[in-house]
Amino acid sequence: MPRNVRDLIRRISRENPLWGAPRIHGELLTLGIEVGQTSVGKYMVRRRRPPSQTWRTFLENHLKSMVSVDFFTVPTLRFQILYVFLIVAHDRRRIMHFGVTAHPTAEWTVQQLREAFPWDTAPRYLLRDRDSIFGHDFVEQVKAMGIKEVLSAPRSPWQRAYVERVIGTFRRECLDHVIVFNEASLYRHVKLFTAYYHESRTHLSLGKDTPEGRPVQPPQLGGIIAIPQVGGLHHRYERRAA
Repeated sequence: MPRNVRDLIRRISRENPLWGAPRIHGELLTLGIEVGQTSVGKYMVRRRRPPSQTWRTFLENHLKSMVSVDFFTVPTLRFQILYVFLIVAHDRRRIMHFGVTAHPTAEWTVQQLREAFPWDTAPRYLLRDRDSIFGHDFVEQVKAMGIKEVLSAPRSPWQRAYVERVIGTFRRECLDHVIVFNEASLYRHVKLFTAYYHESRTHLSLGKDTPEGRPVQPPQLGGIIAIPQVGGLHHRYERRAA
């Protein structure tokens, strides 16, 4: 067998780990290369374990049909611990729903899920960690809504990178710079930042666009003005005619 054909077999095998000898042999035939299937199997790249898609590949394949859910805690001025529940859609990094409570019971969490996805708007997959707060009632509600749960590995926040990144953004760009007095105060801060996050804050992963989409304003629209947002913590810049 010519060396260039052997190299091509190895290349196709490396680039397509799910392909077996018959599939590679068929591809070669379509390229006008006459070679036996046995020879293809002989020169394929050998792997130590059966091929499987990586976690990142799985997330990318189901980007438009998956959401992540998680809790994070926020201390108040009087050292009370409050909980923020987030539901984040992977496709545009949109915050589908949030809730604030001092007592995150299973019933409360189930109610948040119902409010986030009324009628037939539920996603196909829901990614979460293995926290005990997602108990039997939550699991049953997810099943009843036709959603398939995907559990991350223990102590592996990187597997829930989308929601973890959003939580970090909330902390770094909002909650680390404000004083939270009570549940109502925290809800107001989260609501204001969520609006800014969706409508004004650009994201590198979205091509420096916003989750809701932000049109480009050409210079002829006028001068640039600053619009305070999140209580003046951030600003949005727009062109306005004088």
